[in-house]
Amino acid sequence: MLEKYKNSKKLSRDLPQINDRIKFPKVRVINDEGEQLGIFAPEAAIQLATKQGLDLVVVSDKSDPPVCRILDYGKYKFTQEKRAREAKKKQHNSSIKEVKMRYKIEEHDYKVRINQASKFLQSGDKVKATITFRGREIQHSNLAIDLLNKMAADLVTIAEIQQAPSRDGRNVIMLLSPKKVS
Repeated sequence: MLEKYKNSKKLSRDLPQINDRIKFPKVRVINDEGEQLGIFAPEAAIQLATKQGLDLVVVSDKSDPPVCRILDYGKYKFTQEKRAREAKKKQHNSSIKEVKMRYKIEEHDYKVRINQASKFLQSGDKVKATITFRGREIQHSNLAIDLLNKMAADLVTIAEIQQAPSRDGRNVIMLLSPKKVS
């Protein structure tokens, strides 16, 4: 029984504050053209809205008194959802793609790694270049750093170094990000 009460309480919080759901003693009312009408009791403001065939919607409940607007709620909700979809379309989530190699890499394999990294960078992702060591190879970390610097030089037209080559345990890593198009 208690769980049902919690769920109904949660549902009532998630519902938009329109018309009869407005529980404030006084509200500031703005009409559909954006002009302030004044401070009213919610019942009077709802009557004003219904006379025009519109809804009373809480726009800002943080101010004192809360601000309500007289508008068509269906149209308002549609435009809000449309704005959210447009904003989602415009945002690009860049992820980090990893290119792994050894410091004793052959020239052809190196070119394959460069091609992989350039594809990732051109699609807008960041690239983490990792060189791993086994056993005593860690003594040659300077060769790995030179190899990563060569890689950065080869990709200088499309990438910029976000994190310089550095040792991380048994690895040497470098982070590249795509150049900003201006």
